[in-house]
Amino acid sequence: MNYWLAKSEPAAYAWAQLVKDGKTVWTGVRNFQARNNLRAMKIGDAVCFYHSVTGKEVVGIARVAREFYPDPTATEGDWSCVDLEPLKTLRQPVTLETIKADAVLREMSLVKQSRLSVTPLTKAQFDRLLKLSETKL
Repeated sequence: MNYWLAKSEPAAYAWAQLVKDGKTVWTGVRNFQARNNLRAMKIGDAVCFYHSVTGKEVVGIARVAREFYPDPTATEGDWSCVDLEPLKTLRQPVTLETIKADAVLREMSLVKQSRLSVTPLTKAQFDRLLKLSETKL
């Protein structure tokens, strides 16, 4: 299994909406590196759902339900999307402040390349996020 972090502004698409919907198509990624990360996702991979701009915290865990396919919202270019479904809401969200202060998490791409909307996580980073959130899968 691989581990990922996907960012969304709560005003655009919040974790609560994914939980309500039960599944979503993760569209609109228009950065080549983030697109390549989407293309590397496999069914069953865990995805930390991060609220960006407002909140700035990891709030839930989703899983990849469908591997990459052409993004139907793209009017030009070679863009991809995946399907995500919610697994679990974190008991305690993990804030960006906490991430930056943690020895394991401060090396996350979220900190190093903050503009990327889809980034890989190591197993150690994923496990640390779960521990800090007081959540078990």
